[in-house]
Amino acid sequence: YPAILHFGDAEREYQAAKCDAVLFDVSDRAQIEMTGKDARQFLNNFCTNDINRLGTEEGCEAFVTNVKGRILAHIFVFVTDGSVWIETNRHAEETLLAHFDRYLITEDVQLHSRTDQFGELFVTGPDSAEKLSSLNIQSNTLGLLEHTITHRGDDSLVIRRVDLLGRPGSLLSVDRTRLLDLWQELTASGILPCGAEAFHAHRIESGFPLYGLDLTDDNLAPEAARTQRAISYTKGCYLGQEPIARIDALGHVNRELRVLRLNSTPPPEAGAVIGAENGREIG
Repeated sequence: YPAILHFGDAEREYQAAKCDAVLFDVSDRAQIEMTGKDARQFLNNFCTNDINRLGTEEGCEAFVTNVKGRILAHIFVFVTDGSVWIETNRHAEETLLAHFDRYLITEDVQLHSRTDQFGELFVTGPDSAEKLSSLNIQSNTLGLLEHTITHRGDDSLVIRRVDLLGRPGSLLSVDRTRLLDLWQELTASGILPCGAEAFHAHRIESGFPLYGLDLTDDNLAPEAARTQRAISYTKGCYLGQEPIARIDALGHVNRELRVLRLNSTPPPEAGAVIGAENGREIG
């Protein structure tokens, strides 16, 4: 996620994301392409959402879990004509590739890390689709997690509708050699560049977790509070399904990721204890 804290005024950037269109450099995120005739079914066997229901240019959010239902990665999946793409944070890429490779036996599936080839910029905010449309980047016709590819001269630009921060957003994936050109084109059009302070403030407010920070392999998938978006209880079997199905049968998990609004400053460190008025530790 954004390596730069801010571009001079973090408060202005935070406010602009609420009412205008802003730009974040998320080029450190990972992209994995799965090819081969068994790619879709193979991924369906290892993640919490139903990949088989997706059509071309559709996508979904999911978790990849181990046999105990614990989270190995938080992913977005995008189906194209000839392959399936996984978009996730860089922290999980090596684990994912090793995990999938371990279970590949006779399936016609090839794994390709595309992270060094393609980078992403993220444009979000209530005016983001309109601003992109003025540059002939058509994201306003895409439903949530739909995606399309557009050709601009000799370049190909992939547009993925992902509302990372709880507002309309587009991940723009392009060859890394063209990232700077795209950044300059977007900022020249009036889209405000923003840094990590604004990004994390908005993602925390919207409850969007980062794997490796808010979630780890200590967490069961239902503890992430993304069940409606990322977990299907009607799909077929997958690795980790049994413990996740048991949780569904019980009706709840013992702990769940929540957003707290705090009146005091500075904010507590990660891992700080949350106590109830009676002194009992509750989180």
